[in-house]
Amino acid sequence: MRGDHRRGSRTLLSAAAFALCLGATVGAAPAQAGNSTDPVRALSRAAQTLGSTQPGGSDNDLRAFDRMIGNASVVGVGEATHGSNEFRAFKDRLFRHLVERQGFTTFAFETSWSTGLRLNDWVQTGRGDLSKIMDEEFQHANVIWNTEETKTQFRWMREWNRTHPNRPVQVVGDDVGYAGPELFDTVTAYVARWYPDLLPEVQRLYRESRPTGTAGEAMGSWEKIPLADRERMRGDVQRVLRLLEQRPAGADPRQHALILQHARSIAQVGTLWGFDFTKDVPAMMRYRDQQMAANTLWWHDRTGSRILLSAHNGHVAEITSSPESYPKLQGEFLADRLGKRYVSVGFTFGQGDFNAWEAGDPAKALRSVTLGPGTSAGNEHTLEQVSGRDYYLDTRDAPAAARTWLNNARPTRSLGAEWPIPEYETVNLKKSYDVLVHLHRVTATHLG
Repeated sequence: MRGDHRRGSRTLLSAAAFALCLGATVGAAPAQAGNSTDPVRALSRAAQTLGSTQPGGSDNDLRAFDRMIGNASVVGVGEATHGSNEFRAFKDRLFRHLVERQGFTTFAFETSWSTGLRLNDWVQTGRGDLSKIMDEEFQHANVIWNTEETKTQFRWMREWNRTHPNRPVQVVGDDVGYAGPELFDTVTAYVARWYPDLLPEVQRLYRESRPTGTAGEAMGSWEKIPLADRERMRGDVQRVLRLLEQRPAGADPRQHALILQHARSIAQVGTLWGFDFTKDVPAMMRYRDQQMAANTLWWHDRTGSRILLSAHNGHVAEITSSPESYPKLQGEFLADRLGKRYVSVGFTFGQGDFNAWEAGDPAKALRSVTLGPGTSAGNEHTLEQVSGRDYYLDTRDAPAAARTWLNNARPTRSLGAEWPIPEYETVNLKKSYDVLVHLHRVTATHLG
């Protein structure tokens, strides 16, 4: 989650019908003398019409997007709120397009590794009940993902796999806030088979950290455990990982590598919760984004797949806008490793609705929040004037006046999954995102 740590350490986890001429540059009046530095005209020349945020129909309007991402291995697609339909629906639409046209095969998003495993099993096999899985996994801070938009995307992925068995798509959770009991049990069963001498020690070291209740109960309880106990638990799960790293692979090296990643995920969660919430929030947030990037890169390195990475704007950006609380972002770590093979896509919006929980309390029911037009000092004020239609543009090769305007930090709406919180962060759009998508109006997600 994003947007819930700029004020302190309360909690760790605290995208219309198609237009004519889809894919054409948004029209603008010819520049007149003296207007060469007008950012609105320059942005209009760069902007590409976005025909729709909703999946289905022609994808001609996304051809320019394909050129913008080039041969990227990972495309990080943000959202300006976690609870707006249009951001979620456009990611579904874009992922379908990238699968069908560009050979992408993985959707990675801001949920736990163990949740991703359960969802991926359903997407691959259809075993179980999707609604039940989502109800069980998307609790506490992750309840924001329990929506019809999410369900629609996973159902499309399942149908794709049913009809394209030789080119399956997969789901990956890259976040580090929760490790489900199945993850502990899978690692322990592997140890029992291949390293029985380690079994008693692994069982002992995992005993306190393995959740016994619901996902929501587990995440809620971690916040109440005294720091000294969390530090001890952190050491225990880290020790299991070190023990397994020292042992040779079993009969299947790939399976061994996967088990190590499972144990690494458990250690990541324990390490994150082992920080001091009163003093170490910046270090904790840096660690979280670093490990989210590491999990995404592990999957990419292991599978070779092209990945659409879904997260908040503030996790996919290539420069932090809140260095005091988010010292380095997932997008920065990915850009360090992948260079131009990482492309970041950010969202802005003019006004509208999003679902959120009460600030600081993910256990409270989500409610819809409505925002009117943004501040006249903000980025959205100018972006709203560029076209009457939704659009996207490449911040790297826009006209000079557009690049100059984009390369200035201004207040920009950055909202996660809770409200009320400070509405704006000071964002340099050019340095943050390779591609910018602007939507005029957003509506709240449909809760599952």
